[in-house]
Amino acid sequence: MDTSKFDIILFTLFRTDHQYSSVSLSWAKEFAKNNRVFYINHPYSLKDFAKGFPADKKLQQRAKHLLTNQIAYETIEEIPENFISIQPTLSLPINWLSPGSAYNKLSKFNNDIVLKTVKKVIKDYDIKDYIYLNCYDPYFAGHVPKELNPVLSIYQCIDDISQDPYSLKHGKRLEEEAVANSDFALVTGTQLKRILRKHNENTHIAHNAVDISIFEKTLSTDFERPEELKNITTPIIGFTGNMDYLRMDYPLIKKVAEAHTDKTVVLVGPINSDEFYELGIDKLPNVVTTGAKKIYDLPRYLKFMDVTLIPFLCNTLTASIYPLKINEYLAAGRSVISTTFSEDIRGFRDVIYLADSHSEFIQKIDHAIKENSEELEQKRFRVAQSNTWEARVAQFWELVQNHLAKAKKEEIA
Repeated sequence: MDTSKFDIILFTLFRTDHQYSSVSLSWAKEFAKNNRVFYINHPYSLKDFAKGFPADKKLQQRAKHLLTNQIAYETIEEIPENFISIQPTLSLPINWLSPGSAYNKLSKFNNDIVLKTVKKVIKDYDIKDYIYLNCYDPYFAGHVPKELNPVLSIYQCIDDISQDPYSLKHGKRLEEEAVANSDFALVTGTQLKRILRKHNENTHIAHNAVDISIFEKTLSTDFERPEELKNITTPIIGFTGNMDYLRMDYPLIKKVAEAHTDKTVVLVGPINSDEFYELGIDKLPNVVTTGAKKIYDLPRYLKFMDVTLIPFLCNTLTASIYPLKINEYLAAGRSVISTTFSEDIRGFRDVIYLADSHSEFIQKIDHAIKENSEELEQKRFRVAQSNTWEARVAQFWELVQNHLAKAKKEEIA
C-alpha cells in the first residue's frame, strides 16, 4: 500500500506552541516526512482568550483572526515542509455545566467549530484521501462523521482521562464515545488498553517514543554549559518535563535534595503545582529551576546531568503512563532512576534503576553515578534506538493497512 497518498488531519489538545514537548507534534513531524499533515490546534475558549491575552504572545498574534471569527493557517520552523498548522475560531467555555441538555447543545456548537475547520481544510487544500486522528481531545470532534469521508477516523489516548478532576466531569464519557465511534483507537500504555478496549476491541498500543536526532546530540556534541548551570560545580541530579500536581511526587523531590546536599538538583520544565512552593523546594539551596525549554534545547541540559529522575507518584493515573522522557533520557545515555509507577516503566528494568520506596530511590542515586560508564550509556542508547517515532509511524501504517484489508475482506464476504 502506498501510504504517501494519504493526508493526515490531526486534531489535538496540544497546540504547536505548547510549552513542553507533545506526543501529537512528535507524530506530526514524523508523518510530515512522507505525508501532508494538517495540524488543527485545540480551540481557545472565550475564557482562555480573555485570561491569556495580556501575557500570551502567540495568542496576541492570533487575536486578529480569532476576533474576526476566521480560521488561521500557520507554519512552524521545526517542520518546514508538508505541514500546515490551523487555529480554529473561538469556542464556548462549558465544562462548568452539569451533564444534560444545556451542555449537549453547547457541546454540539463547539464540536461544529472543529468539524467546520476540517471541512474548510479539505476544501482549501483539495484533500481527497485523508486519515483523521484525534489526539486526546474528545471534547471536540472525537471522531469525524462518515459524510466527511475519512479513510479512517482514529482516536488516540495518552492518559487515563478519568484521573484528572477537570476532565472527569465530561471527558471520560466523551472519550468513551470517541473510542466507540472510531475505526480504531491508539493508546500509549498497557493499562490504557485494558481500560478502553471494552469500548472498541480494535484498540492498539503505540508507545511514546523519541526523536533520536535530537537527543543523541547529548552524547556526540561538546555543549557549553547553559547559563543556569554555569556556577554549578557539584554533580547534577536532573529532571526534564512538565511538573504538574497529578504525577509528581514532590515530597520525594524534597527528600532527594535534602539527602544529597553535595549535589545539585536541576529541574528543567514548567512548574504547575502549588505543592512545589508549599513544601519550600524552591527555597532549598541546592535546587535550581530553569522553567520551560524547547525540546531542541534539552540535550544542552542533559549533557551535564550525572543522573536523571522520574519521580512519579504511584497512583491510578500513573499506572497507565508510558512517559515521553524515558526514551529521551536513554537516547541521551543518561542514568535513570524511577519509581515503579506503571507496568510499562517496569519493562525498562534492564537499563534503569527502579525504586519501590523513597529511601531506596534516594540510595540509588549514588550507586547510579558511581556505576555509570560509556558501555552503559551505549546500552541505554541502543534501547532508545528501538523506540523512535519513525518506528511508531511504521507501526501506525501497518495498523492502517491491516484494518483496511480486513474491512475490504468483510465487505466482499
